Amino acid sequence: MITSSNNPKIRLVRGLLAKKSERKKHHMFVMEGVRLCEESLSAKWQPEWILFSESLSNRGKDLVSEFRQTGVETEEVSEALLRSLSDTETPQGILGVCPLKELPMPGNPDFILICDGIRDPGNMGTILRSATAAGTQAVIITPGTTDPFAPKVVRSGMGAHFQIPILNMNWEEITAGTIANPPKRMRLFVAESEGGTPYWNLDLTGPVGIIIGGEAHGPSRQAVEAASGKIFIPMNPNIESLNAGIAASILLFEVVRQRSI
Repeated sequence: MITSSNNPKIRLVRGLLAKKSERKKHHMFVMEGVRLCEESLSAKWQPEWILFSESLSNRGKDLVSEFRQTGVETEEVSEALLRSLSDTETPQGILGVCPLKELPMPGNPDFILICDGIRDPGNMGTILRSATAAGTQAVIITPGTTDPFAPKVVRSGMGAHFQIPILNMNWEEITAGTIANPPKRMRLFVAESEGGTPYWNLDLTGPVGIIIGGEAHGPSRQAVEAASGKIFIPMNPNIESLNAGIAASILLFEVVRQRSI
């Protein structure tokens, strides 16, 4: 049993939870909770190791056994120590350290989402979850966007990280031909709080990418310049704008609706 806060695994977990630079350096991130660990097992996204405490539920203990059977190292940690590592108000007694990897984007994608300067981790997690549910083929992260593998994003994503390609790209890469100009041209629509075309008046059945800008300042100049047009969600004039996660969800499922008709 690990009881010392100076244990190398414990020090690594603290670093991974606290800093993007540590996650980038070690190519690892932390998942916490029974549900997320189940999702990683289901997706065959093998963690480097699992830490658990005595208070773990029977469902969680069964999960630890399954990880052991797949060759994953598991270690018990004292209750107080694991609680001190937890990023949640109600720790479930289990966390895993996972390799940070990018799932490949399919060739000639026809449905992507671009997050341009999203700063709020909760919004980012919601966006990833909605993108996965809508069948989006990839989520592209532009510079200035919050780290998609930060603890709160991973927690809010509810397993989306194990199912959808999450790719870091700059605007030059996006517009150089790999995304905006595949053999069958993809149209990029940038979401604006006002102006542009109401989302139900746009044909979203062809290859399309939706750009969601940051909460405070909206889409960047590069995003607007790269876009084929502007898309917006008409709403009560007394409301300034929608939460970025909600706006993304509405637009993504409009694509799904149009393609199902």
